[in-house]
Amino acid sequence: MVKKLVVKKLKSVGVDSQLSATIRDSAEQIWLAGLGAFAKAQEEGTRVFDALIREGEAIQKKTRKVTEDKVTEMASKATGTWDKLEQVFETRVARSLNSLGVPTKDDVAELAKRVAELKAEVEKLNGKAAKPRAAAPKSTAARKAAPKMVKPAAPKAAPKAAE
Repeated sequence: MVKKLVVKKLKSVGVDSQLSATIRDSAEQIWLAGLGAFAKAQEEGTRVFDALIREGEAIQKKTRKVTEDKVTEMASKATGTWDKLEQVFETRVARSLNSLGVPTKDDVAELAKRVAELKAEVEKLNGKAAKPRAAAPKSTAARKAAPKMVKPAAPKAAPKAAE
């Protein structure tokens, strides 16, 4: 019986040693495959990393351009809206001032032009009338003795007749 056990053990050891040798060989191959993969990843890792950087830069440029376009578009819309709002405000203020009787800038400019024309006309008329006076200047005593001009009173309105 001992002999049978020894033979059985020897057979199982043979099978076990063959199995363990196979496992050892597989483990070694797996280890070597891992080392090879690591070396390959190290070699190609830099290339892959550089390629990822280039792709990231390209995406960043596209994103920046799209963002700038959107910002420009929104700014132009906002400007247009502000211009419209400003125009509506100016129109309403002008209408309110007009209803209150406040003259506009154009009205004031037109009046200033008319005043300048009238001033030139008065100076022209005074220039013609002043020339004869310049020939005979009055003395101070004569000026004091001269009667002052009195403005004629405006005619009184006639009373309304009762109907």
